[in-house]
Amino acid sequence: MLLRVLIVSRTPGRSERLTPHLDKSLALIRRLADGEDLRARLRRDVFDLVLIDDQLLVAPTPSIEEIRGLPDGTEVVVLAEDPNSQRRAALQASGSFAVVDPEVAAEDLAGALAAILQRRSEQLRRQLNAHDPEGNRLSDFATASPAMREFLDLAQRVTQTDSTLLVQGETGVGKEYLSRAIHAEGARAAQPFVAVNCSALSETLLESELFGHVEGAFTGATRSRRGYIELAHGGSLFLDEIGELTPTVQVKLLRVLQNQRIQPVGAEEEVQVDVRLIAATNRDLMREMQAGRFRADLFYRLSVVTLQVPPLSLRREDIPSLVESHVESFRFSLNRPVYGIEPDALQRLVDYAWPGNVRELINVMERTVLLCAGQQITVADLPARIGSPADSNEAEPDADEQESEPLRDDLMLMPYSRGRQELLDRFDRQYLESILTRSHGRIGDGAKLSGLNTRSLYEKMRRVGIKKEFFRLR
Repeated sequence: MLLRVLIVSRTPGRSERLTPHLDKSLALIRRLADGEDLRARLRRDVFDLVLIDDQLLVAPTPSIEEIRGLPDGTEVVVLAEDPNSQRRAALQASGSFAVVDPEVAAEDLAGALAAILQRRSEQLRRQLNAHDPEGNRLSDFATASPAMREFLDLAQRVTQTDSTLLVQGETGVGKEYLSRAIHAEGARAAQPFVAVNCSALSETLLESELFGHVEGAFTGATRSRRGYIELAHGGSLFLDEIGELTPTVQVKLLRVLQNQRIQPVGAEEEVQVDVRLIAATNRDLMREMQAGRFRADLFYRLSVVTLQVPPLSLRREDIPSLVESHVESFRFSLNRPVYGIEPDALQRLVDYAWPGNVRELINVMERTVLLCAGQQITVADLPARIGSPADSNEAEPDADEQESEPLRDDLMLMPYSRGRQELLDRFDRQYLESILTRSHGRIGDGAKLSGLNTRSLYEKMRRVGIKKEFFRLR
């Protein structure tokens, strides 16, 4: 990430003398203008570090404690010429990160900057990777599939490069997981991996999220905000569903790839960045380009190296090991005494088409372990769309349709209204599971697929006890 630094000094020429000591490849340097109010500037802009003259730390200038109390946790380095030990101790007790003599600042200032940058980067990495603190590795993908081994061999060869990558594959194959693994094994592993889903945001919001914005750039922009590209400085930026980008955002992204510079929304100045871009899509971008929906120049910039992830249906050899590992994983995470799977049930899983790929398999195994009646998973424990035999003479029901199976005896003994409601609930549950599997738990996409509005979809999910988090990629 770039360290945003504000220099606050009234000593003539001091800002100019300090600036060469700040590595511009790591820091975005700003100065407080003569007569500008520091408190107003700090409310308006985001800074990681404030360099301030000791003599300015008197009212009405904000105190060190006030600056440190900003939402961004801004660090303070005090510039003090030959301070006595008592003054140095008082400044450090107030929360200053360091006290530096500006006349001999080069080594001390560079050291303070490096330490703050490292701390900030570690905080950002923990924040971005809270769900996966150990990180991914390509070695995690143990496989018996020739197609997958060939893919992993190519992926391994591009880990040490800075080339832009285009990762293509069906929904649910694990494009983000693979991209994280490529980042974690490359030269940028110590820097942030920032992931953005391009389909989840409107054009205006996506521009702001990617490029950042300045105060007043649009209604509600009361404070500057840095974008994901700036946060990814030094590391990797992962853009999922890149085929969803609007023409306007495509143009801006192309400029970033060409110049490695961004211009926050509403800003006059550009910011130099250093990021490796990894883009992913389940669309055929070549076809999108030929149809005029995706810029040709951007496509060729993105596809320096293209990785096509094999779908699960083309590597069925891996299904038994995937099932085994996830049964074990969910046994511990869900605290369920499930220790294996019967051969018939495993064969049903191997034979199933897996339209949702590995994501769907993970969700199915979580559901199955959670609801398993015994210590071994049986055919009866599997979801109906998987548990039905593939060679049945009866037409196998669609995932979106109610099962065509005999009514249970207990339903036949119920009053008509209750039995009918149970059947409807069963249909709703299966239908909603299918919709949310296809939309990966995204309510907006699920509403479009089902023809329901989001409120109705939420209500039906609540009634049958389904939560969207169950269907998201883990």
